[in-house]
Amino acid sequence: KGMTPEKAQLELSQANFFAAAMVAAGDADGTIGGAVYSTPDIIRAALKVIGTAEGTKLLSSFFFMLFEDRPDLPSPVNVFTDCGLVIDPSAEELADIAISSAESMRCLTGLEPKIAMLSFSTRGSAKHANVTKVSQATAMVQAARPDLVVDGELQFDAAMVPSVGAAKAPGSPVAGQANIFVFPNLDAGNIGYKIAQRFGGAKAIGPMLQGLARPANDLSRGCTADDIIDMICVTAAQAAVQKNT
Repeated sequence: KGMTPEKAQLELSQANFFAAAMVAAGDADGTIGGAVYSTPDIIRAALKVIGTAEGTKLLSSFFFMLFEDRPDLPSPVNVFTDCGLVIDPSAEELADIAISSAESMRCLTGLEPKIAMLSFSTRGSAKHANVTKVSQATAMVQAARPDLVVDGELQFDAAMVPSVGAAKAPGSPVAGQANIFVFPNLDAGNIGYKIAQRFGGAKAIGPMLQGLARPANDLSRGCTADDIIDMICVTAAQAAVQKNT
């Protein structure tokens, strides 16, 4: 790919590449960055130096959304995905994002994942190619992982509010009780998590990358010191899970 010892040495003089090299060499268990680097810079270093996990089809990301003062919600811990990386996923890619996010939720929190595949339609209430993509992705998850609880397509209120879920999707195993929300594209996901954070008062931790051989995570360049500490905790947990599997 045109790499030379001189180019490699130049790249390793940058903190994001040097940190990734420490992880790849086993001198560190994980890395985080993004306070002064863009998301593409962090991901480029992770992919080049750490690489993807065996069997990974797609590198994606997720946020933990914590609603600490909302006992009325089905779950105090929720996953929003993909809000930081995959711009316009196909049905196959949406299915992969959903499955990866379920594994992340289960391994890192111990909670059983309940996956809502989000759309502007609930169970055929609207007809459009974008709706079809989500319903196809749902069917792919069900076929590939019958052990997972998943439903779609669902509107956000049907996925989260029990009364709305009962009215719009009666009999659904997910409606009104979802804890993983799979957005149909990056526009919806990125806007959605920021609305939940800024208007809804949720604590957003992420974006965490899933599908890498070893943990490497990205921070927003608007991050606070508390955001960095939260990300360190999650990255340490990811490293512990990998060591125990």
